[in-house]
Amino acid sequence: MYIGLISDTHCVFDDSLREFLKPVDEIWHAGDFGNLATRDIIADFKPLKGVFGNCDSYCVRQVHPEYLSFDADGVGVLMMHIGGYPGHYSRRALQLVGQFKPQLFVCGHSHILKVYYDKAYGMMTMNPGAAGILGFHQVRTALRFHIDTGKIHDLEVGQWPRTFIEPIEDKI
Repeated sequence: MYIGLISDTHCVFDDSLREFLKPVDEIWHAGDFGNLATRDIIADFKPLKGVFGNCDSYCVRQVHPEYLSFDADGVGVLMMHIGGYPGHYSRRALQLVGQFKPQLFVCGHSHILKVYYDKAYGMMTMNPGAAGILGFHQVRTALRFHIDTGKIHDLEVGQWPRTFIEPIEDKI
């Protein structure tokens, strides 16, 4: 299974992201789609799993939950938007990590790409940074990786300049 991981698109899904995500089997979005139209464009492009972010509207929240816990080819995954990172997890993230005991914890929100192995919880923590242009980040980022029979491997980083891109307008 080949996964594309993005977050904080904030109404952006351009050709550079499409090209980077073209070979993946599934896209995981760790929140802040920006609007329902952006979410729909991503879902039409590839199968999508996602959670809502703090900037997402009621419409996005009707389609995506606060968090997802699922199995991906033998890897237990927990995904939420505001999660933190080793030693600095949010209270809600710690609750859910304790409940689900994932091998992979995915979050967004910080706009900073971070990948850590957390020995204390025995899990990989991934934040793909921000794929959109809103925020303080200097570059746009995304991740791709494989999951096969309980193993995460071949992690790749996509990186693009943060230049103006026409935002996707909502249909509503």
